[in-house]
Amino acid sequence: MTDLATEPFEADAVPAPPSRWRAALEWVVLYILSIAGALAISAGLVAVTGNSWQKVFGALLDGAFLAEGRWGNTLTVAAPLLLVALGMVIGVKAGLFNIGQEGQLLMGAMAMAFVGTKLAGPGPVLLVFGLVLGVVAGGAYAGIAGVMKYRRNVPEVISTLLLVFIAYQIVGYAITTDWFLRDTDPDRPSRAVTSAIMPDGIRLPVIRMFGNEFPIGFVIAVILAFVVAFVLARTVWGFRFRLLGSNPKVAQKMGIAANRTGGMALFLSGGFAGLAGAIMLAGGSSGFRLTTGFATNIGWQGLLVALVAGSNALVSIVVAILFAALRTGSGFLASTGVDRKIVDVVQALLVLALLIPPAVMFLRRRRKALAMADEEIDILNEEAV
Repeated sequence: MTDLATEPFEADAVPAPPSRWRAALEWVVLYILSIAGALAISAGLVAVTGNSWQKVFGALLDGAFLAEGRWGNTLTVAAPLLLVALGMVIGVKAGLFNIGQEGQLLMGAMAMAFVGTKLAGPGPVLLVFGLVLGVVAGGAYAGIAGVMKYRRNVPEVISTLLLVFIAYQIVGYAITTDWFLRDTDPDRPSRAVTSAIMPDGIRLPVIRMFGNEFPIGFVIAVILAFVVAFVLARTVWGFRFRLLGSNPKVAQKMGIAANRTGGMALFLSGGFAGLAGAIMLAGGSSGFRLTTGFATNIGWQGLLVALVAGSNALVSIVVAILFAALRTGSGFLASTGVDRKIVDVVQALLVLALLIPPAVMFLRRRRKALAMADEEIDILNEEAV
């Protein structure tokens, strides 16, 4: 009879799990290599067009951060991108894919425009009411998809996408109708069809630092990112969202109603997009006027922010600033003679680069799991023989 206490331990019998530092180092190395590869391909594409990649990337940095007053513009753009991403994070945690934030953003902006141009009262009160109504408008618009999903089993991916095109028509009707939002002032500087301009008292306060200025909306967005991270990780509602998204059957057995919890997740997802639209309008987008092209693809890019951030609320802060830098930096490309569309190519390459590490890690975990399953099957077969 062998003594297990004195029997020599075989190190190869049980593989030691990798340390947290080693795993973190692997992630960092993968991200560095992926981003470096994307930038190298981008530089090659710029060189093919006969331009200098040093000038192009220098122009991007100047336009985003280094030139006077530029990083304030970058933070201004980052605020709505982050808010849209936070809404997407909540939806994904609950297993829902709301891809209609562009339309929900327009609904929030339209609500803000209505409060700012049609209602009378103290400016701060109207500003807060407009922001809250923007949340409600965006959430209610996403709630339509929730009703369709849980009453008629319509996938939210389809319904939220189609609702975007309806939102375009609603906003177009609003700003072309005199009794609704159309600016009827004959002395306005532009003859383009827009809403009336937001009064001075119903605009977001501006923070001025080191020669830069940006609306307080960015601070609001960052605070909400920490709130969302806390709620998802430390509260009962966050647990319900995560359980519904990871295993709906277990969630049902534990008494979590899919229609109530999922509907709340969709409402919050749309509400964050609506808040993004309200903050954009009150912060100065389109000259404090609602236009048909008001959203400028912020809703779609916010989805990419959440995707690249791995549905992590705090990581979304950094990714939102990165995407905002690409948008604001592209304005300086004209000085290099490069088409601004090259920024779209760089952005697409960066998105792919940032998605490579999670994919690689997933494939590694899957391969290890399959190898362990094969070993267990071999052991069972040997015992059976």
